[in-house]
Amino acid sequence: MNKPSSPIDSELGAAVYSDRVLKIYDRWVLGFSNRYAWKCPTNTVLLPFFQEHLSANHLDVGVGSGYYLAHSSDRPEQKVTLLDLNDNSLKAAGSRIAHLQPSLVRDDVLQPSGALGDRKFDSISLFYLLHCLPGNMAEKGRRVFSTLGAHLAPGGVLYGATILGDEANHNWIGRRLMKLYNRKGIFGNQHDTQEGLQSALNEHFAKVAVWKVGKVALFTAEKPSA
Repeated sequence: MNKPSSPIDSELGAAVYSDRVLKIYDRWVLGFSNRYAWKCPTNTVLLPFFQEHLSANHLDVGVGSGYYLAHSSDRPEQKVTLLDLNDNSLKAAGSRIAHLQPSLVRDDVLQPSGALGDRKFDSISLFYLLHCLPGNMAEKGRRVFSTLGAHLAPGGVLYGATILGDEANHNWIGRRLMKLYNRKGIFGNQHDTQEGLQSALNEHFAKVAVWKVGKVALFTAEKPSA
């Protein structure tokens, strides 16, 4: 499906995930980049955070290589839905957790087609999705959190992590990667701030927490129980 270029066109950020890129994703992004550029190690920070909030009825948005679920979901009753705009990512992540028989949904979280229907989830994760989306945090946050908030069950939690923009005072490696990725449209986060993320979440959820580890903002947002 081809869409015209626009300030909210998320195709560029999704298109980078070719089969070749996905083969090195864990080593390059979750290994090298998280440790040395973004200063937020996967094994000691992000993976435990993912596991802490994972429910038995989970939606993962922007699935990458499927690393987090592959290292977290070993319960036979686990229900998982994967949502992404990129077919390569959906297939790669789906095959990695094939034993869970995940539901694969291709959709654009910025301009959803309604592919999720009226499904509700007890947990929704967005790990390294927001910084790949174009536009300022207020605009993309409004769209993403409005869309996903409608699919969060009462008492559920939406949580994730995103690389902050220039305000994070990146090191030499980070600055080079930020410049390259933003120029190519892989990232859209040059002006993303922790305050902007907090504000966007506060518009849609009752209980919000945002904190920083290295150059990465981690967040949780809860929906009140009915």
